[in-house]
Amino acid sequence: MARSSEDTAVTAVTKNSVPNEAGLLQQPRSVWAVFFAGIIAFMGIGLVDPILPAIAHKMQATPSEVSLLFTTYNAVMAVAMLITGMITSRIGVKGTLLMGIIIIAVFSGLGGLSNNIWILGGLRGGWGLGNALFVATALTAIVSLSKSGVTKAIILYEAAIGLGISVGPLIGGELGAISWRGPFFGVASLMVVAFIAITVLMPKSNNSQSSKAKTSLIDPFRAMKHRSLVVFGVTACLYNFGFFTLMAYAPFVMGLDEHGLGYVFLGWGILLAITSVFMAPRLQQSFGTVKSMSVMLVLFGLTLLVMGIWTNTQWVLITSVIFSGALLGNNNTLITTGVMNAAPIERSTASAAYSFLRFLGAAIAPFFAGKLAEWYNPHVPFIVGAGFVLLSVMFVMLNRQHVKHVDQAGSAH
Repeated sequence: MARSSEDTAVTAVTKNSVPNEAGLLQQPRSVWAVFFAGIIAFMGIGLVDPILPAIAHKMQATPSEVSLLFTTYNAVMAVAMLITGMITSRIGVKGTLLMGIIIIAVFSGLGGLSNNIWILGGLRGGWGLGNALFVATALTAIVSLSKSGVTKAIILYEAAIGLGISVGPLIGGELGAISWRGPFFGVASLMVVAFIAITVLMPKSNNSQSSKAKTSLIDPFRAMKHRSLVVFGVTACLYNFGFFTLMAYAPFVMGLDEHGLGYVFLGWGILLAITSVFMAPRLQQSFGTVKSMSVMLVLFGLTLLVMGIWTNTQWVLITSVIFSGALLGNNNTLITTGVMNAAPIERSTASAAYSFLRFLGAAIAPFFAGKLAEWYNPHVPFIVGAGFVLLSVMFVMLNRQHVKHVDQAGSAH
C-alpha cells in the first residue's frame, strides 16, 4: 500500500511538471512581488534576535521569559498553518497574502508600544498568525506561479528566506542600538512596503486557487495519512529544537551588544542564503535528498554539541553560529523540496500539514532552552538541542523507505 502511494506521488508530480521550464530568474512579475514581500516578512525572524538581551534588561525578564517571543510566535504559527488552506481557497492567494501582511504590521507595531514581557509575548503570537498566512501562501504562490518548475521555485522561495533572515539581524542590530522598540516599528513599516508591492505587482487573475474546490479544516489532518509527509514533518519538528535553541538562546551567551549580534547573525543568514540557492540543489542531484539532508543534520547536531561543550568560549560560539547557517540553508531547501514531492495532494495542503508539525518543535524549544539554562547551566540547552537534532537523523533513516521516492519525483523537474 505504501509503495502504491509513493508511485502515485511520483506520477502526480511528473504530471504537473512544466514541459519547457524557464530559468530561475525568468519569472512573472507576480512571482517577484511575492519574493520581495517574502524577504521583508522573513526579516521579522532575525530582526528580533539582536535585541533579545536588551529586552530582557529593559523589562527585567529572564531568558526563558524573553524566549516567549519565539514560543508564542511559533505556537500560533503551528496551529494557524492548519487553517491557511481553508482561508486561501476562499479569499484567494493574493487576499491571503495581504491579510497576513496587515496582521504582521499591526501586531509588530503594537509590540513596539508594549512595556510588559507577557503582553509583548502575546503580541508576537498575533504576529505569528500573520506570518502563518503569509509563509504558507507564499510558498504555494511561488511554486504555482513560477515558470521554472517546482525545484527552482523552491530555491527561489528559500532565497527569499535567506535574504530576509540575513538582512534582518543587521537592521535589527542597527535599530536595536537606538531602542529595542526600533525593530518592531521597522517591521511594521516594511510590511507597508510589502503590502503595496503585492497589491500593485500581483494581479488577482493570477490566483491559482480560484478555480479549485474549497479546502476544509480537516484536509491537513487527512494529508497526514501519507507516511512520507509525517516523516518529513516529525524530522523537522525534532531538528527545529536545535534550530530555535540557537536562534533564541545563543544571543544570551555570546556576550555581544546589539551591533555585534546583528553582524554575527548577518553572517549566519548570508551563508544560509548562499547554500540554500547554490549548494543544496547540487547536493540533491549528486547524493539525493534524504542522504544529503541526513549529513547536514548530523553536522548541525555536532555543531550544537561543540557549542554546548565550549559555551564559555566566545569565538567558538560566534564561529559555530555563523557556520551553522550553511548547514541550515542546505537542509531547509532539501527538506522543503522533499515535502513538495512527498505525497499526491495539493501542495498548499502538504505545506500546511508539514508546517504544523515542524513549528511544534519551534514553539517548545525556545522556552525549554531558557528553562534548561535556569535549572542547570548555560551548556545544557545546546547539548539537549544537539540530541534532538541527532534524533531527527535517526528518525528519518529508520523511515527511509517511506521517503526515498522523493528523489524520483524531483528528477521529473
